Amino acid sequence: MSAKQLVIKSKYLILLISFISVFSCDRTKEISSINTENWTKREAKLNANDSLEYGKSYLSIYSQIYSMSEHKTHNLTSMVSLRNTSDTDTIYILKAKYFDTHGKLVRSYFKGHPIFLAPMETCEIIIDEIDNTGGTGSNFIFEWKTPINCPEPLFEGIMNSTVGQQGLSFTTQAKRIK
Repeated sequence: MSAKQLVIKSKYLILLISFISVFSCDRTKEISSINTENWTKREAKLNANDSLEYGKSYLSIYSQIYSMSEHKTHNLTSMVSLRNTSDTDTIYILKAKYFDTHGKLVRSYFKGHPIFLAPMETCEIIIDEIDNTGGTGSNFIFEWKTPINCPEPLFEGIMNSTVGQQGLSFTTQAKRIK
């Protein structure tokens, strides 16, 4: 075997090993970023006697969009941004529920306890690109409480995807429903 053939076979062997290592990785990872440690650090204890104002907001997001026809979809990464727009008051997010296109509950975040957002603070929920359980019409319902006369929180969805040199991104904003 010539040196040239040996180099070519070595390159193929390295390529094969790389391919196997990439595709044999543990795929049991959560497909949506639910950092429970982060939510635990934000746990808030609310007193029923606190004079807080209740609100509920609806946010549309898209874990998939149609591409070329109704028979082909393209997955997106969705970042759900939870923002405290007050520069003086802490606010509380009671619930964050994620629903699919058909209105079926996919998952709830920070179950059992509200979280707090300090003045001007932001936190995110990430729906990974490979998580298409929400479909083309996924959405969130947020329940929250704020001190009286405090600005309401802002909930935004930022969807994006990049393939090669092509990129796609757009945003949505929540609407208060209660």
